[in-house]
Amino acid sequence: MAVELRQLRYFLAVAEEGGFGRAAERLTIVQSAVSQQIRRLERELGLTLFDRSTRRVRLSAAGERFLPEARAVLAAADRARAVAAEIVAGDEGVLRLGVIHGPGDRLYRALAALAAVAPALRVRLTRAAPAERVAAVRSGALDAAFVRGLTAAPGLEALPVWTDPLHVALPADHPLAAEPSLSLEQLAALPLRLAPRERNPFFHGLITSACRAAGVEPPAGPAFTGLQETLTEIGSSSPSWTVFYQVSGLPPAPRVALRPLAAPAVVTSLVVPAGPPSPALRHLLHALREESVT
Repeated sequence: MAVELRQLRYFLAVAEEGGFGRAAERLTIVQSAVSQQIRRLERELGLTLFDRSTRRVRLSAAGERFLPEARAVLAAADRARAVAAEIVAGDEGVLRLGVIHGPGDRLYRALAALAAVAPALRVRLTRAAPAERVAAVRSGALDAAFVRGLTAAPGLEALPVWTDPLHVALPADHPLAAEPSLSLEQLAALPLRLAPRERNPFFHGLITSACRAAGVEPPAGPAFTGLQETLTEIGSSSPSWTVFYQVSGLPPAPRVALRPLAAPAVVTSLVVPAGPPSPALRHLLHALREESVT
């Protein structure tokens, strides 16, 4: 059976107007088109929907029983169209967002601003390694992702949203610990603890590129593992240093000095597909701009 929504709308108009002519006027079509579609609907259903034996067209018993069901179908179709329009406008649906570790309150403020402009838009947060987040945006598994240290990605756009200072950790008894801030040039002779490139290629690239730009090549120290574990090792073994971004306040570090790094800073970008942003992404970008000025 292939009942069309148009046929149901014509049926409803005839039932409510009490005649084919008045229904045609309401629908702004010719009466013959209304009559033709009603006959097709009756054939599809195997029912006689109207009593045509009087001057006024009346619903048959079958038509009376069918009327509320037709209204329900048309109401559901109207709701579906409204939902689709809200999805197209970015006001409803799901925004799949890859997030970074320890974004502080900024992400939550941005999500609150997003909820204010699109309260029916659901946000699904995903945590993954940086390269996996970028790959997920490229494949379409994510709509966007926050990534630190990424400046460009083929086929994608990296939109800068936040900039954070970097911090150096070195032994508290090292002569450089007396400095209020440190440069890469000052640290050039001290072994650098840096996570392997495959663990975080973008941050690794940021630091190694900055060292090359400064004309220094610190000797490689043991690999950076976790922040707390690395700080413990720096405070209890041969002199070395590491560089990190603050995620939730500077951690306690016995026998370790924590100093600002003069340059570079680390930029967090929102990685999105190339081209005009979707309506949901436009809402997110607006929320991020709102967060940046508060």
